[in-house]
Amino acid sequence: MKKENNISFLIPVMIILTSACLNSCNPANIYADSEKIPGYTWNASNTITFEVPVNDTINAYDINLIIRTDKSYPYRNLFLFIKTTSPQEISIKDTLEYYLADEKGYWYGSGLGDVNDLSVPFKTNILFPDEGIYTFSIQHGMRDQNLDGVTDIGIQIRKRKR
Repeated sequence: MKKENNISFLIPVMIILTSACLNSCNPANIYADSEKIPGYTWNASNTITFEVPVNDTINAYDINLIIRTDKSYPYRNLFLFIKTTSPQEISIKDTLEYYLADEKGYWYGSGLGDVNDLSVPFKTNILFPDEGIYTFSIQHGMRDQNLDGVTDIGIQIRKRKR
Protein backbone atom coordinates (compact mmCIF):
# COMPACT_ATOMS: atom_id res chain seq x y z
CA MET A 1 0.00 0.00 0.00
CA LYS A 2 2.83 2.41 0.82
CA LYS A 3 4.43 1.96 -2.64
CA GLU A 4 1.13 2.92 -4.32
CA ASN A 5 1.03 6.18 -2.31
CA ASN A 6 4.60 7.01 -3.35
CA ILE A 7 3.79 6.35 -7.01
CA SER A 8 0.62 8.49 -6.91
CA PHE A 9 2.66 11.32 -5.43
CA LEU A 10 5.49 10.97 -7.96
CA ILE A 11 3.34 10.97 -11.11
CA PRO A 12 2.12 14.62 -10.80
CA VAL A 13 5.60 15.75 -9.77
CA MET A 14 7.13 14.05 -12.82
CA ILE A 15 4.53 15.64 -15.14
CA ILE A 16 5.19 19.11 -13.79
CA LEU A 17 8.98 18.76 -13.95
CA THR A 18 8.92 17.30 -17.47
CA SER A 19 6.54 19.98 -18.70
CA ALA A 20 8.60 22.76 -17.12
CA CYS A 21 11.81 21.42 -18.64
CA LEU A 22 10.32 21.01 -22.10
CA ASN A 23 8.75 24.46 -22.02
CA SER A 24 11.74 26.32 -20.59
CA CYS A 25 14.36 24.45 -22.64
CA ASN A 26 12.66 25.25 -25.94
CA PRO A 27 14.73 27.90 -27.78
CA ALA A 28 11.57 29.44 -29.32
CA ASN A 29 10.37 30.36 -25.81
CA ILE A 30 11.32 33.79 -24.57
CA TYR A 31 9.48 33.12 -21.31
CA ALA A 32 7.86 30.17 -19.55
CA ASP A 33 6.83 30.08 -15.92
CA SER A 34 4.04 28.84 -13.70
CA GLU A 35 2.83 29.51 -10.20
CA LYS A 36 1.43 26.93 -7.80
CA ILE A 37 -1.96 27.64 -6.28
CA PRO A 38 -1.69 27.29 -2.48
CA GLY A 39 -3.69 24.28 -1.30
CA TYR A 40 -5.00 23.82 -4.86
CA THR A 41 -7.75 26.32 -4.02
CA TRP A 42 -7.63 29.55 -6.01
CA ASN A 43 -9.15 32.43 -4.07
CA ALA A 44 -10.76 35.10 -6.27
CA SER A 45 -8.58 37.78 -4.65
CA ASN A 46 -5.36 35.85 -5.41
CA THR A 47 -3.85 37.54 -8.46
CA ILE A 48 -1.14 35.57 -10.21
CA THR A 49 1.45 37.88 -11.74
CA PHE A 50 4.16 37.23 -14.30
CA GLU A 51 6.73 39.91 -15.15
CA VAL A 52 8.15 39.22 -18.58
CA PRO A 53 11.24 40.98 -19.95
CA VAL A 54 10.88 41.73 -23.66
CA ASN A 55 13.82 42.81 -25.84
CA ASP A 56 12.40 42.07 -29.30
CA THR A 57 9.93 44.49 -30.93
CA ILE A 58 10.36 43.10 -34.47
CA ASN A 59 9.24 39.46 -34.36
CA ALA A 60 5.71 38.18 -33.71
CA TYR A 61 4.91 36.06 -30.65
CA ASP A 62 2.23 33.69 -29.39
CA ILE A 63 1.20 33.74 -25.74
CA ASN A 64 -0.29 30.59 -24.21
CA LEU A 65 -1.66 30.00 -20.75
CA ILE A 66 -0.97 26.72 -18.98
CA ILE A 67 -3.85 25.55 -16.80
CA ARG A 68 -3.29 22.60 -14.48
CA THR A 69 -6.22 21.10 -12.63
CA ASP A 70 -6.82 17.98 -10.60
CA LYS A 71 -9.84 15.70 -10.32
CA SER A 72 -11.48 17.95 -7.73
CA TYR A 73 -12.02 20.78 -10.26
CA PRO A 74 -15.83 21.01 -10.38
CA TYR A 75 -16.48 22.63 -13.79
CA ARG A 76 -15.76 22.05 -17.45
CA ASN A 77 -14.87 25.70 -18.09
CA LEU A 78 -12.82 28.46 -16.51
CA PHE A 79 -13.30 32.23 -16.75
CA LEU A 80 -10.17 34.36 -16.39
CA PHE A 81 -9.58 38.09 -15.99
CA ILE A 82 -6.20 39.01 -17.46
CA LYS A 83 -4.63 42.44 -17.22
CA THR A 84 -1.64 43.08 -19.45
CA THR A 85 0.48 46.13 -18.61
CA SER A 86 3.19 47.46 -20.91
CA PRO A 87 6.48 49.05 -19.81
CA GLN A 88 4.76 52.43 -20.51
CA GLU A 89 2.05 51.49 -17.91
CA ILE A 90 -0.65 51.10 -20.57
CA SER A 91 -3.07 48.35 -19.52
CA ILE A 92 -5.46 46.12 -21.42
CA LYS A 93 -8.00 43.96 -19.61
CA ASP A 94 -9.37 40.75 -21.12
CA THR A 95 -12.15 38.46 -19.92
CA LEU A 96 -11.75 34.98 -21.34
CA GLU A 97 -13.53 31.66 -21.07
CA TYR A 98 -11.66 28.42 -21.65
CA TYR A 99 -13.22 24.98 -21.90
CA LEU A 100 -11.23 22.38 -19.99
CA ALA A 101 -13.51 19.41 -20.82
CA ASP A 102 -16.11 18.47 -23.41
CA GLU A 103 -19.84 17.94 -22.80
CA LYS A 104 -19.26 14.33 -21.76
CA GLY A 105 -16.64 15.25 -19.17
CA TYR A 106 -13.55 14.22 -21.14
CA TRP A 107 -10.70 16.57 -20.27
CA TYR A 108 -8.78 18.40 -22.97
CA GLY A 109 -5.00 18.45 -22.70
CA SER A 110 -2.86 15.74 -21.24
CA GLY A 111 -2.03 14.28 -17.90
CA LEU A 112 -1.39 11.28 -15.78
CA GLY A 113 -3.31 10.28 -12.72
CA ASP A 114 -5.32 13.09 -11.19
CA VAL A 115 -3.54 16.06 -12.81
CA ASN A 116 -4.52 17.51 -16.19
CA ASP A 117 -2.28 19.93 -18.09
CA LEU A 118 -3.81 22.17 -20.76
CA SER A 119 -2.13 24.83 -22.90
CA VAL A 120 -4.59 27.39 -24.33
CA PRO A 121 -3.98 30.39 -26.58
CA PHE A 122 -4.20 33.83 -24.99
CA LYS A 123 -2.80 36.08 -27.74
CA THR A 124 -1.48 35.02 -31.14
CA ASN A 125 0.72 36.77 -33.68
CA ILE A 126 1.37 39.81 -31.50
CA LEU A 127 4.16 42.33 -31.68
CA PHE A 128 5.43 43.91 -28.49
CA PRO A 129 5.56 47.66 -29.28
CA ASP A 130 8.13 48.52 -26.58
CA GLU A 131 11.12 46.88 -24.95
CA GLY A 132 10.93 46.39 -21.21
CA ILE A 133 8.91 44.51 -18.61
CA TYR A 134 5.38 43.43 -19.51
CA THR A 135 3.20 42.38 -16.58
CA PHE A 136 0.46 39.76 -16.92
CA SER A 137 -1.94 39.64 -13.94
CA ILE A 138 -4.41 36.75 -13.86
CA GLN A 139 -7.46 36.20 -11.64
CA HIS A 140 -10.18 33.62 -11.95
CA GLY A 141 -13.61 34.93 -12.85
CA MET A 142 -15.74 32.07 -11.62
CA ARG A 143 -18.67 32.60 -9.22
CA ASP A 144 -16.96 30.61 -6.47
CA GLN A 145 -14.85 32.74 -4.13
CA ASN A 146 -12.60 29.73 -3.58
CA LEU A 147 -12.10 27.63 -6.70
CA ASP A 148 -11.00 24.09 -5.86
CA GLY A 149 -8.84 21.87 -8.05
CA VAL A 150 -6.62 24.44 -9.79
CA THR A 151 -3.06 23.38 -9.06
CA ASP A 152 -1.00 25.75 -11.24
CA ILE A 153 -1.39 28.62 -13.68
CA GLY A 154 1.39 29.37 -16.10
CA ILE A 155 2.29 31.47 -19.10
CA GLN A 156 4.44 30.65 -22.11
CA ILE A 157 5.59 33.18 -24.70
CA ARG A 158 7.21 31.85 -27.82
CA LYS A 159 8.41 33.26 -31.10
CA ARG A 160 5.83 32.64 -33.80
CA LYS A 161 6.81 30.20 -36.53
CA ARG A 162 6.96 31.82 -39.94
